[in-house]
Amino acid sequence: MTTPTPDQSAAKDTPPAEATASAPGTSAPPAPAADRSYATVIRNVFTAENSAMVTFLAIVLSLLVGAVLIVVSNTATMDKAAYFFASPGDFLSSAWDNISSAYSALFKGAIFDPATVSGTPSQFFGPITNTLEYATPLIFGGLGISVAFRAGMFNIGGQGQTIIGAIFTSYVAFEWTSLPGALHLIVAVLAGLVGGMLFGGVVGWLKAKRGAHEVIVTIMLNYVASMFLVGWVLKSSLFQDPSHAGQSISKPAEADAVLPHLFGSGLNTDIGLLLALAATFVVAWFFKRSKLGFEVRAVGLTPSAARTAGIKVGRVQIASMLISGALMGMIGVTQTLGLANPNNNAIAGSIDAGLGFTAITVALLGRTRPWGVVLAALLFGALQAGGSAMQTNAQVSIEIITVVQALIVIFVAAPRLVKEIFRLRATKIETTAGPQATPPSPDPFHTTTVGGQA
Repeated sequence: MTTPTPDQSAAKDTPPAEATASAPGTSAPPAPAADRSYATVIRNVFTAENSAMVTFLAIVLSLLVGAVLIVVSNTATMDKAAYFFASPGDFLSSAWDNISSAYSALFKGAIFDPATVSGTPSQFFGPITNTLEYATPLIFGGLGISVAFRAGMFNIGGQGQTIIGAIFTSYVAFEWTSLPGALHLIVAVLAGLVGGMLFGGVVGWLKAKRGAHEVIVTIMLNYVASMFLVGWVLKSSLFQDPSHAGQSISKPAEADAVLPHLFGSGLNTDIGLLLALAATFVVAWFFKRSKLGFEVRAVGLTPSAARTAGIKVGRVQIASMLISGALMGMIGVTQTLGLANPNNNAIAGSIDAGLGFTAITVALLGRTRPWGVVLAALLFGALQAGGSAMQTNAQVSIEIITVVQALIVIFVAAPRLVKEIFRLRATKIETTAGPQATPPSPDPFHTTTVGGQA
């Protein structure tokens, strides 16, 4: 005999939602609308999972810290700070003038100066072309570091690879004068690419075949290239310019081996920018479409699993460092043959200009993604171009820009800190994809049995 329980009695009086909805002659109850409100979408933007938002807030936070440094570094403003409680308006007004004038000069030097609207095209587009010229070598460098990082390797040898690329490029540019026109330029560019590739390949070979740690090897090769090799080369009769006797400077490149202007002779951007964008397309395709790119990502994630799957880890490591070194060598090409060269397209002891190390921060800021690297390089190029204008027009040290760049990387590398400062939500609010039915009770047809009979 079956004894109905209270749950069963309730089920007899009130049919389940599914049965009610399907009963003929009755209308289904309205289902709750999907949660697609604009408020939810906007709130999901401000979450710690949104890497773009975290990066943007890291930049804002770094500029705020930079504003504090601008005020602190101004002696006249800090003198007024001593009388803050007696006359706070004077200090605040002076601090605002310092910050606004500095960041205004930064913007005008990097992007656009309203005063040049009625000026010549070179005056109007000059700031943005300066930014593009500074960003070009950083795109190459960021891509090179990213390839190594994605393979699980830390290429700290950008400085040495840049120097070797510059030496190879310079030699071809001033010595191989028998090459006609555009061919001379192409061979000079390829020489720099090969130089960086060989120097990077040595690191990959030592890592794969001899188990040497790439960080130690690249740091030591940096030392060899920057402290000994470039100095010896510039003092040799083969490279030294007779017109600069006693100076460590090479012979200048021939005119047909120099990277031509991209937008005209009055604007400081050369075709190296197009080469950098082409390299970005190639690297993006390499990671997404090529077999070797897949193997690079697999080795970077789990070398042991990649080896188990039949991937030759050593070969992938060597290939990654060859590609990374080639891209770093392109920095040497742009520094030697580009418009940013201050030595008449010759090389000097400071030819690397610290770009090999700055490329590491660009790769980190771009999260080792090709187009993220381009955006990060443009930001750093704008800071560099605007920083020079800020120092000239607002008398603010360009070293503050260096601090801001370092802070951006620190905050991006520590997203939890940004999250806590701006109180970002940890995760996104889940939105429903469509109508939801009323959830049923745990077991609407549950019965208890007596004597084992249903």
